[in-house]
Amino acid sequence: MAQAGKPFAVGMITICQLMALSLWFSATAVLPQLRAEFDLGAIQSSLFTSSVLLGFVLGTLISAFFGLADRVEARHFWAASAFIAATANILILAVPVDGGVVIGLRLITGICMAGIYPIGMKMVATWSRGDTGFLVGLLVGALTMGSALPHLFAVAVPLDWRMVIVAASISAYIAGVAILFVKLGGTPGKSPRFDPRMVGHIWANKPLRHACYGYFGHMWELYAMWGWIGLFLYGALSGREFDNPGIWAALLTFAIVGIGAFGSLAGGLLADRIGRTTVTMAAMAISGICALVAGALCDASIPILIVVCIVWGISVIADSAQFSSCVIELADPHQVGTALTLQNAIGFIIALGSIHLVPVIADASGWWGAFAMLAVGPLLGFIAMGRLRNMPEAIRLAGGRR
Repeated sequence: MAQAGKPFAVGMITICQLMALSLWFSATAVLPQLRAEFDLGAIQSSLFTSSVLLGFVLGTLISAFFGLADRVEARHFWAASAFIAATANILILAVPVDGGVVIGLRLITGICMAGIYPIGMKMVATWSRGDTGFLVGLLVGALTMGSALPHLFAVAVPLDWRMVIVAASISAYIAGVAILFVKLGGTPGKSPRFDPRMVGHIWANKPLRHACYGYFGHMWELYAMWGWIGLFLYGALSGREFDNPGIWAALLTFAIVGIGAFGSLAGGLLADRIGRTTVTMAAMAISGICALVAGALCDASIPILIVVCIVWGISVIADSAQFSSCVIELADPHQVGTALTLQNAIGFIIALGSIHLVPVIADASGWWGAFAMLAVGPLLGFIAMGRLRNMPEAIRLAGGRR
């Protein structure tokens, strides 16, 4: 009987994740309009995305250190996080957009994301029956599609950026109510705690350290690409014969980021069959090449530009879930919680750096230099995963499939 409700429950959790995670890039999706209306500089523009990432790091550390995921019932924790995040998001409309308060509101939104994305993973895991890889890929796909959703809102309500903010908040409010009616497949397992005393021992684990290095290279590229591809496309289309370049740029950004959901699912399925290092190295090689090429295509034919960006959108996220899987398989069981928290915290902090560097380099030397800079991440990640692949401990990955 429990299994009979699995497709509905997993589907509902996935949809709720998608709807609530639209808050993540709700302000980023309207950056072209915000920069035109309020004359935002590169640093202020970057903070609309990076403050959410910083908030997510803080929220993850706080939740892991105090064990909040075990003290509060999962659905209630998720719903409360969605309601607070949606409220912080919509309050952007009540404060000066070019002031510091709006960045504080984005920070709060990011903190609340730590009660949505990881807790959604925890809830969907209660339905796992030997298909954990697929379920994790499904939730990463929801993160990807949720990140793309605000760009679709921007197409639906192109005349006023404020309506995009409102649409994202309403979406999260609805998800917060809906999640309370989702049935779990069992009692959620205890979340592994973050223990700072284990950090040194974890970092001394060479295979685990290289899995983290791979993730760091991945994160250097991922959020900077997601955060700035829309503005890049807006600039590329503005010089062409398009009546509404903003609408076309938003629609293309939705497609490019959103299609990564399928890349995430495919990456998860392939990794279980042909190996984790194989999939991560292939994905980083492709995304790195796309990063090198995309910026140079600003004046190229539109079909070529779109094809390259779509391939980039698929490959940039296809390997994401596999780095966490590597940590789970390589770390000692009692160290998994600390290792995952450490990996995520450092990875998101690294992403902050690349997000802020992209507009600076783009202003100085154009989009080719900015995106080529992102290619450094997948290059170093590729090398790290290649070294991990040659270590004897790699036999523990994906049931012996390296």
